[in-house]
Amino acid sequence: MNDEALREQLAHLLRGGHAHAAVEQALRTYPVSIAGERMPGSANTSWRLLEHIRIAQWDILEFSRDADHVSPKFPDGYWPDWDAPPDEDAWNRSVDATCCDLQSMIDLVQDPETDLFAKIPHGTGQTIMREAFLIADHTAYHLGQMMMLRRAVEAT
Repeated sequence: MNDEALREQLAHLLRGGHAHAAVEQALRTYPVSIAGERMPGSANTSWRLLEHIRIAQWDILEFSRDADHVSPKFPDGYWPDWDAPPDEDAWNRSVDATCCDLQSMIDLVQDPETDLFAKIPHGTGQTIMREAFLIADHTAYHLGQMMMLRRAVEAT
């Protein structure tokens, strides 16, 4: 097996940009002015989705590397209490934290000392590879929702 190629493919998947939006570019170019908008039939705003991505990703990353990590209460702990960011700085801080934690997971995956297939000792069968796939899948899903919201709001 080509370990280096697998690690690089996981890093590409986490960053996005192939079959779905590149995470950092999509978040950094998202118009904050529409982050609190909700479209008919939409369960969430883009702010709620961004914060959900950030919190869930942080939780998965910390679980992956810290046996003492305590996850937020599910499901309420994974969602913000408000529909819009209090200000542009709050949006930017959330984007920065999301991108920083994403890079930390990429670094973990690309570290040759990380056994991608070993069960995480404090888990229930999870591996680092499984957690990387979980972050990539979860982020792509909710980022897609954000892109659809953006298109819908901008079209009105």
